[in-house]
Formats: sequence, structure tokens, C-alpha cells
Amino acid sequence: MPTINWQQTEKQAIAWEALNDAHTTEVLFGGGAGGGKTRLGVSWIIIQCLQYAGTRWVVGRKVLKRLKETTLATFFEVCRDWGIEAETHYKYSEMGGTITFKNGSLILLKDLAYYPTDPEFEALGSLEITGAFVDEASEVGQKAINILNSRRRYLLDVNNLIPKTLMTCNPTKKWLYNEFYKPHKENRLSPYRKFISALASENQFVSRHYIENLKKLDENSKQRLLYGNWEFDNDPSKLLDFNTIVDLFTNTAEKSETTYISCDVARFGMDKTIIMVWNGLQVIHIEAIDRTSTKQVVERLIDLSDRYQVRRSHIVIDEDGVGGGVVDNLEDCKGFVNNSSPVVNSEGTKPNYANLKTQCAFEFARLAQLGKVGISTDNPQFKELIIQEVEQLKQKNIDNEGKIALVSKDEIKESIGRSPDFLDAIIMRMVFEIVPEKHFFIGTF
Repeated sequence: MPTINWQQTEKQAIAWEALNDAHTTEVLFGGGAGGGKTRLGVSWIIIQCLQYAGTRWVVGRKVLKRLKETTLATFFEVCRDWGIEAETHYKYSEMGGTITFKNGSLILLKDLAYYPTDPEFEALGSLEITGAFVDEASEVGQKAINILNSRRRYLLDVNNLIPKTLMTCNPTKKWLYNEFYKPHKENRLSPYRKFISALASENQFVSRHYIENLKKLDENSKQRLLYGNWEFDNDPSKLLDFNTIVDLFTNTAEKSETTYISCDVARFGMDKTIIMVWNGLQVIHIEAIDRTSTKQVVERLIDLSDRYQVRRSHIVIDEDGVGGGVVDNLEDCKGFVNNSSPVVNSEGTKPNYANLKTQCAFEFARLAQLGKVGISTDNPQFKELIIQEVEQLKQKNIDNEGKIALVSKDEIKESIGRSPDFLDAIIMRMVFEIVPEKHFFIGTF
């Protein structure tokens, strides 16, 4: 086997130390383009395969086609640089999506995208692996990573190894921001995790022309890819900017004699039932209840409606799925069907929204931009979760003509690693703003 001479950047050397210590099990390496992220990943995997015979590793990305075009291309490049030859030292099977080394070590190339036909990632659940490298992990949902991590056990004890997952990414306001970057910045990152920021300007091996090209990007891309700025986010598809979202918690909505309740009922697994009590457009009480029975949710809604003097006709409940049982058992409440038709406006025309949920979401955004919506809570976790979820409120296919639609709930779940239940409860409240009081009727929106 050829002698490997790997000249690392300073940041790659820091990551390499974490990848070989006795306590770090998850490493996030990134912060900008050109920092040597993919080269670090494939180099680590190659060395692990050569050093530990018969081990089994996953190299993954959201889309397998992109993995083969980018990550795999870097793998072949590193092998050439190190004198590791195809057919002599390893065999690549494009059809099988595998790379097999002469000593029996195996690399599995995996598509990590979320598919509604496999919401639990059962295709990953059947694996037994030694470790994993996930390239561009910001594109991959947290659930996929968690399941992949749960499969790291193959030949670990035999080789005196601990499970390791290396992830690379560019700055993003998705789940990696909340799980790695922010805790790192606040000096509270879990000891089994490590975050290393790497920029093109810190990579002595990158071409100066590459950096010059990064400087020519639009401001949003330049902040992320050149400067590694995790806080800058100027996504034009977002309905609300970050400052407007944060202002929700200091806004004081106009006081009203009318109170409301909006409720998003838990559906699956770790989802929670979210109940919000409103005075006009001011949230005055929030509850997050672990998944429970229909009867218990109904009883809680009755208790809160009595305490805050909320008329039953001013209670709106997500009727999709499990929530339908709550609606059926709470007389005179309003059932909210997300995909129902938008409401005809005051001019008598139907707005160009894909559905009722989209219409209510845009109404929320409009009122929030005017400073008319406020959220009162003493729970810092609720505040953080609401901010994260409202940041994911985006228009789908912003440049396309046709019906105005939102980015799907499944896409949001993949981005932040959970269901946006607080956001749904906020959006539903807006139905009382788009439907004139005199047009209310008992039944379903």
C-alpha cells in the first residue's frame, strides 16, 4: 500500500484530532465554501478503511446523484493523489453503490433524502456500520442523521473504536444551527460533539481564483460561503425576516374584549399538542402537552375556555388526522382543514392561494410586519422553538406563476428535525381575521 502523505490545513488538523479522540462521536466541520470539507471527509474514510480491515462505513448525501458528482469525485481525486488505485487497492460498483477495499473494508454510498414512502428511514435502520461521513449535512434531515448514528456498532469493540460521524456543511438556519453552531457559540455544546469552522481564506491549498469568484456572489451567498456567516439569512422566499420574528415577543397587540384558542393536536410519536390562548392578536397563554387522548385534550380546552372566557365558536382546532376526534367532541368549535379552499375576500373574489393554510399564513405575515401580533411567554424554550419554526415559513417556488403555496410541512420537519406545531397553532388563529364574524358558521373551515 502506498505511503499516505496528507498535508492538512490547520482546521482539518483540529477536526482530525476530534475524529481520533476517545470521547467525540459527532463532528461538524464547515462554515464556508472552499474550506476543505469534502476532502477531509473522504480522506478520513479512506484512512479508516485501510487501517481497520473488514469495517463498514457510510458516505451519504441528500441525493445520491449529487454524491456521485461531487463527493465521489473528490474520493477518486484523493485516491489518485495518494497512489491508491482502482482494481488494485479497491473496487467501485456503480450499480451497487459500494466501494470495496482489498482488506474487506466497505464503503456504502447512501441517499439520505426524506421520502414520504419511508418516513422512518427503514432503509437505514437495517444497516450495521462502523461510522459515517455525511457531506452537505445541512441538506439532510436530523432524523436521518439520528437513525444513521444509531447504526454505528459494526466491529467497534474489535478495533477498540468509538462510534464517529463526520458531517460537513455550509452555514444554514436549519437544525445544525440549533444543534451545533448556536450551542458552540454559547459555550454549551455537548462534550460528545465538536464544531469546527473552516473558510476558504484558511485553506492554503485553495486557488486564489476560487476566493475571487466567491467575492462576486450575491450578498446572501457571499455572507454564507465566503465569510461563513451563520447569522445572515436573506432568503427572499421567507415570509418574515428575523427581526420581525423576534419582535413578536416584544410587540403588544391592541387589547380586545374578544378571546380565542387555537389548538394543533399531536399526531405522531414525539409531536405535542400545542394550545394557544389569545386576547385579540396577543398570545397570552401557551401549553405544550405530550401526546394524550382525545378526551383529555377536549377537557383541557374546556378548562381553558372557561378560565379565559373563550366562546366555543372562537376555538379553532386542526381537524386533519387526530384533531378530527377533538373537533367532533367539542361542540360548536371550528375545525381547520389545512388543504381546504381559501376564503372569498371582501370583494367577493377568491384569492390566488393554494389552500386555506397558505391564506392564513400570509395574513399572519402581513399582521406581524405591521407589528399587530404579539406573543407573551415566560418560557424561553417556547420562544426559541417558535422563532425556529416561524423562520421556516416560506413561499414555495417563489418565481413560478400559479397558485401561491407554502413550503410543505414535511420539508420543514426535515429542516428542523420536528413538526412545526407552534407555527401551525399561530397560523390557524388567523382564520378569524380572514373570515368576517358575521359569516361564521358552526362547522369546518
